[in-house]
Parts: sequence; C-alpha cells; structure tokens
Amino acid sequence: MSSVSNLIDGRAIAEQLHQETTARITTLIARGVQPGLAFVRVGEDPASQVYVGMKEKVSKRLGIHSTTHVLSEHATQAELLALVARLNADPAIHGILVQAPIPSHIDSSLVYRSVSPEKDVDGFHPMNVGKVLLGDDSAFVSCTPAGVHELLIRSGVKLPGAEVVILGRGNIVGKPMASILMQKSPHANATVTVCHSSSRHVAETCRRADVIIAAMGVAHFVKADMVHSGSVVMDVGVNRIADATAPSGTRLVGDVDFATVQPKARLITPNPGGVGPMTIAMLMRNTVRAAEDLTH
Repeated sequence: MSSVSNLIDGRAIAEQLHQETTARITTLIARGVQPGLAFVRVGEDPASQVYVGMKEKVSKRLGIHSTTHVLSEHATQAELLALVARLNADPAIHGILVQAPIPSHIDSSLVYRSVSPEKDVDGFHPMNVGKVLLGDDSAFVSCTPAGVHELLIRSGVKLPGAEVVILGRGNIVGKPMASILMQKSPHANATVTVCHSSSRHVAETCRRADVIIAAMGVAHFVKADMVHSGSVVMDVGVNRIADATAPSGTRLVGDVDFATVQPKARLITPNPGGVGPMTIAMLMRNTVRAAEDLTH
C-alpha cells in the first residue's frame, strides 16, 4: 500500500465540517443571532493556553463570538462556580467550555455538573453523558469521540457488525466512544470491546479488530504485531517523549507506532493531523447547535 493512500486526513475532513457549520452560522446571523462560546481557563498550564488559543482562532474564523475567562490557579471553587453561573445566565453565550486540567483543589466533576446541559458543548455534563449511553440524539457528545465517529463515517468505514476495540476507558474518550458505537443505529451497531490497564491478552484482542481506537495515553503502545492486515486504526493519543533532535528536547507522538502500523492498516489517522482537528470542528458544530436550540 502506498505511503499516503491509506491516510485519513483529519484536517481536510474538519474543513468540510467547518464549511457546513459556517453555512448554519450564516443562517443564524441572518435572524439576528451570533453564536457565542465562552472558554474558562484556571491557571497558566501551557498546554491549556495553546488549546484554548487554537479554539479561539477557529471560532473567530467561522464567525462565532468567543470570550475567554482566566482565573488564577489559586482561585477558589466558589469563584469558578460563580463564573459558570454567570455564563449560564448570559443569553449571548450559547456554549461553555471549562478547559481541563482544573487544579486539584477544585472538584472538577462538580464544575462540569454546574454547566447548563443546554450549553454543555464539551459533552461532560452527566445528563449529556447519560443521553449518549441511552442513544438520545439530543445529547451533546464529547468532542473527541464525536470527531472519531465522524472520521469513520466520512471515510466510508462500515461499522454495523464490525469488531471495534477501544484501548482506554477514560471518561473523555473511551467510555463515550463505546457508548456511541454500540448503539442500534446505521452508523454504529458495532461489537465493542474496551481494553484497559487490567485487561489480559490485549494484543490478541486487537488482532481480531476491524477497527482499533487507541486512547490510552501510552506512547507507541500499538505495534504492528497487534494489528491484522486491513484494520482501521484511529490514534487519539497525545504523549510527550524525549527527542534530542527537537528544539525543545521533546516531541508529541500518539498511542500508535505509526511507522510500523501504517503499512498493515487499511486506513489510519496520522498524528498530528488526524483526530485533533476534528475535536475542534465538533466543538464548533456543538456550539452552533446550542445556539439554534436556545434561540429557536
């Protein structure tokens, strides 16, 4: 297989989504509604600054009004909850994203529960998580698993009856991903296995898979001998490893050993350039849907 023909181009598919989202924004603006998205960041975590900056940039490009609220890393839980309450009550804000990580002295689950479910465009509120599990289409789905699902659909991967192995059981990717793909619907209906740190025979389980979704947070965990020829491999991992040749001394890699796995895969996401752009695209789409729902 050629070195490029089996790549799933997340950037190109994200651009397709942005065009569709922009058309919906134009319709909203024509009736006097500009979608509004609020970012909340606590502390000065460098990665959080980068992620929020990227989301702000895309918001501006698409025509979504965004505001960013930065609290000190020493801010109290009460201060953060009060800010979320103000944003919940602000009619100009249709989506709220509280950027992880939240400092350890604050109960992050309480913060996510405090965001209005109708403005929970990150999909972390228990009501939205529960709706996803129940197959309720009114849910806001967590952006990364929603982006992976969209990549699979738009790449023509047939999911009904497929064996899918998800590596990782986290609340942000693994659990909602399993919930999405097990539903009885045309773009799901898969047989889903979730592997985690206590799972046995992980390599053997992966070799059975038609689709592998790697979201463990372990650099280069998925090796060529874990993948059968013709599998679809989705790499969600973001890991920083030492690299003496990089200016910073480190570089970001995924959970998949791309160089060895790509020749065996039928389709594979590059990392970067695969799942990452889709996470932002789904956030923008969720925000526009929130604006539509709140102002209809």
